[in-house]
Amino acid sequence: MTSLSNSNPQWGSSYRLVASEKWKAKSAAMGRDVTNALVEYSRPRSGMKVLDLASGTGEPAISLASRVGSEGHVTALDLSSELLQIATERAQQRGLTNFSTQQADAHKLPFSDQSFDLVTSRFGVMFFQDCEKAFREVHRVLKPGARACFLAWGPFEQPYWSSTIGVVVKRVGSPAMVPGGPDPFKFAQPGSLSTPLRSAGFSNVQEETKSVPWTWPGTAEEVWEQAQAVSTPFIPLLQRVPAEQRDEIDREVIAAVQQYADGGSVKFGAVVVLVSGTKAAAARS
Repeated sequence: MTSLSNSNPQWGSSYRLVASEKWKAKSAAMGRDVTNALVEYSRPRSGMKVLDLASGTGEPAISLASRVGSEGHVTALDLSSELLQIATERAQQRGLTNFSTQQADAHKLPFSDQSFDLVTSRFGVMFFQDCEKAFREVHRVLKPGARACFLAWGPFEQPYWSSTIGVVVKRVGSPAMVPGGPDPFKFAQPGSLSTPLRSAGFSNVQEETKSVPWTWPGTAEEVWEQAQAVSTPFIPLLQRVPAEQRDEIDREVIAAVQQYADGGSVKFGAVVVLVSGTKAAAARS
């Protein structure tokens, strides 16, 4: 098990790639219900042209591709070409021919105006440096009458985070994240994700908070190893843990996670925020 006592101090993209590769099957299983929640919320239809932002290793882009059919197409966009390669392999394994990837920045989309029928992102918008700028780009590439649908984390105070990173915060002290740095919970406050969407020109903006299953198909020890490997915003916190406390914190975290164990899985549940906005239809002359 990778613990705080022997975790890699360098959390660059190559290390995250190794973590993504190691845990891709179980991470995908854990995120399946969240993915399904966004897919259902976005209401994909056959023939749609879809853009998925911050796709990483491929969800919900792959699930959307299976819904829009051969007449439709899904483009998975991310800054990391390495993660997109994993997405491509996953799509190929499913025999999808209506799926492609694009390495690019969500703040400067390399597409023509009015190119897409739907834009989505799962756990991506929280990390956009300038959400309103990115949303203006989304608005530009959407066709009139089309929707943008996003899913973000709800509050930090929920089982998965409280039993892992929350234990470390109690022992090491706040802050959990560097002020002004990446914040997975940026849009936990009700209405906070709707505001930049409206500012970017979207209408009929709707937002809701939803509880969905969040189940790790394995042990508490695996949960903690995976959490450390992929929770980039918490790297400074983890690196503040004194060497003499690391083994004890590992044990505390695993005991906290174990409370949610059920058979061969760990069942946390997750609170997420779903928001959508519509690009106004072109005015009739």
